[in-house]
Amino acid sequence: MMSRSYTNLLDLASGNFPIMGRERERRRLPRTMTVPGSIAELDDDQAQSVCSDNPSSLATDRMIIVANKLPLKAKRRPDNKGWSFSWDEDSLIFRLKDGLPEDMEVLYVGSLNVDVIPIEQDDVAQVLLERFKCVATFLPPNLLEKFYDCFCKKQLWPVFHYMLPYTADHGNRFDRSMWEAYVAANKLFSQKVIEVINPEDDFVWIHDYHLMVLPTFLRRRFNRLRMGFFLHSPFPSSEIYRTLPVREEILKALLNADLIGFHTFDYARHFLSCCSRMLGLEYQSKRGYIGLEYFGRTVGIKIMPVGIHMGQIESVMKLADKEWRVGELRQRFEGKTVLLGVDDMDVFKGINLKLLAMEQMLKQHPAWQGRAVLVQIANPARGKGIDLEETQAEIQESCRRINEKFGKSGYEPIVFIDEPLSVCEKVAYYSIAECVVVTAVRDGMNLTPYEYIVCRQGISGAESGSDLSGPKKSMLVISEFIGCSPSLSGAIRINPWNVESTAEAMNEAISMAEYEKQLRHEKHYRFVSTHDVAYWSRSFMQDMERTCTDHFRKRCWGIGLGFGFRVVSLDPNFRKLSIDNIVSAYIKAKRRAILLDYDGTMMPQNSIIKTPSGEVISILNRLCGDPNNTVYIVSGRGRDSLSKIFSSCKNLGIAAEHGYFMRRSQDEEWEVCGHSSEFGWMDMAKPVLNLYTEATDGSSVETKESALVWQYRDADPGFGFSQAKELLDHLESVLANEPVEVKSGQFIVEVKPQGVTKGLVAEKIFTSMCENGKQADFVLCIGDDRSDEDMFEIIGSAISGNILSSNTSVFACTVGQKPSKAKYYLDDTSEVILMLENLAEATDSPASSDVENDVSS
Repeated sequence: MMSRSYTNLLDLASGNFPIMGRERERRRLPRTMTVPGSIAELDDDQAQSVCSDNPSSLATDRMIIVANKLPLKAKRRPDNKGWSFSWDEDSLIFRLKDGLPEDMEVLYVGSLNVDVIPIEQDDVAQVLLERFKCVATFLPPNLLEKFYDCFCKKQLWPVFHYMLPYTADHGNRFDRSMWEAYVAANKLFSQKVIEVINPEDDFVWIHDYHLMVLPTFLRRRFNRLRMGFFLHSPFPSSEIYRTLPVREEILKALLNADLIGFHTFDYARHFLSCCSRMLGLEYQSKRGYIGLEYFGRTVGIKIMPVGIHMGQIESVMKLADKEWRVGELRQRFEGKTVLLGVDDMDVFKGINLKLLAMEQMLKQHPAWQGRAVLVQIANPARGKGIDLEETQAEIQESCRRINEKFGKSGYEPIVFIDEPLSVCEKVAYYSIAECVVVTAVRDGMNLTPYEYIVCRQGISGAESGSDLSGPKKSMLVISEFIGCSPSLSGAIRINPWNVESTAEAMNEAISMAEYEKQLRHEKHYRFVSTHDVAYWSRSFMQDMERTCTDHFRKRCWGIGLGFGFRVVSLDPNFRKLSIDNIVSAYIKAKRRAILLDYDGTMMPQNSIIKTPSGEVISILNRLCGDPNNTVYIVSGRGRDSLSKIFSSCKNLGIAAEHGYFMRRSQDEEWEVCGHSSEFGWMDMAKPVLNLYTEATDGSSVETKESALVWQYRDADPGFGFSQAKELLDHLESVLANEPVEVKSGQFIVEVKPQGVTKGLVAEKIFTSMCENGKQADFVLCIGDDRSDEDMFEIIGSAISGNILSSNTSVFACTVGQKPSKAKYYLDDTSEVILMLENLAEATDSPASSDVENDVSS
């Protein structure tokens, strides 16, 4: 019988999420008693820095770790009655708790590696919850196959490793039903989290590409939930990622997390590039932290490679020395130089490229024939398919050919081990290998080099006669396409596709002077031993705390359907403008100042039609017709353009080019408000702007009377942004001694005279009204972009400078729900027009006329 949780797959995948109510009494873990605290305890100055030595500031909270698989081993009891469970101490998910505060409760949510029949699931779930603090997610076999084998391993995994299904024979084409299964599985995980979560106190840490849409399900239910996500695989470049038909759904889902972690800057850079190109989001770096502004929330980006568990490796080394006897391997390979490869049997691990490089090294350097041995350990494959079968056949053929060509009695250049080995056995091989070779063509992290380094360091305090007290030296030949490569600066980095250079690197590694091997090893060991898994989890936890400090200070609410859902997080004093309130204040007021931006406020930003409708003109004329109103359009457009657009508005004031030109009505002459009338700088700036326009396809230059604007809205986002930064620096250098300002805006770089802002326009209007004995007691100021923020900011100083009364009704309003210095917002231009229409109707009403008569009398 199909569970209610995933019957409407099409609804889920298209975004029509049902309300996730509680279907039965939820089991809750007993929680530690906490003492009530105030929100003030989460002030910025108390947030800890990124340094992983700092203690957690929220040590009494609980961490819920969500992963595809629980860190457990499971096996049937000998009598076939029930299950036996134990911790999987090799699991990274299990080990990361070492970096969390000692008194922090840790709860795991995930699925099991075994198939538990439905009749046993409740009993198993109860045992896991009580004995291991694990919440089991049971996926029905048909859903599990579509979710994991089909979508995760055959669609996401290849794309994230740069493999596209160019033909049906090599890769699976996108299948909507598999995506629906992925969404349904993520929803089941979310329901298990919801069963046990305390959203006010708990942190949630989600792991890897299997659960990338889980943040949306949880954020939809809990707006203020503190939630992080870490991707353990590569994140591909935007050219590859955007081939996914569900690319935006996944990006938006990830952005519902508070902190998103990656192993390397390359992976983070690719993610940020995708957010820029597909969602129009730009990141900012502040005091070493990278963040994306997303509807008032700052989504943190964390770059930190995961480490290994030092204590576990050292304990296994002691075990290997006693039980598996490293000495046996030393005896077996006596007189030989061992190069070692330890890889999963996977199409991306480049095992055959490694074998070809070994063959090339033996050809080019025949002195190694009979002396050098490559031991290749192939861990069992995690996936399946025709690509994997072809890879296995190719490896077997290469091993056979190389051994036939170079082998002789008592010597095989390739020792291929394709059967499961225990951790002890692997550690023994690490201990006797002179060099580890990793030729993966793409890999998220790959901890093999780290484990090798620790094994070659030996056991601290081991007896001199012990095999593991051994040499403090190691050599690494590693692919530049794996996540650990940037952190191992002493390794010889190679392009695995270049077989010849890989062969030379292998020869260089085993031929290197002993002293240099020791120096490289010491450098690597210092890094690996200090940046272990505890350091990684502690650092991630502290960044999550820092990113979430504003959660309980801001007002949050969810908007949007499906994977378009997001949480808007804004200052508690920032709220939607109430038409009833502003109309009431408007009617009571005697002297009103109304300042309106045009593009993006009165007219949609992306509208092809740039002239206002007859309705808008009528509303403006009715507002301007009231003698108690001073109405201005304050725009960055040129005066000729604005004069033409508003030619039928006789009494409308216009401030053009951000206030460089002003006039109070059509009957008056334009007034130049800029401090400088010298524009010789334009002759210096135009050649620079034209140079960048010619070099940047999709960009253009707009020449105004007082300013020059380079816009790149239609250019490639990444290239346009890069060129804009270069242009900004170039212009600041060229115009350093000129009385101008060079500013960047939304897809523009503008050069304009100093001292020209919309804020000064507002101040000039308020001052003029005050000097004429008509101090404004009602101010409405509306705009949508950065330049309008100057108007909002000036209002506060106008009140403190007595240009406006402290009793003035002020309505500073931005268009769109976004961070702003304005106190109010309206959602879009249609709401702006509706609000202005209500004010115009109030102007025509008898109540407003009575106020005007009182003023006249």
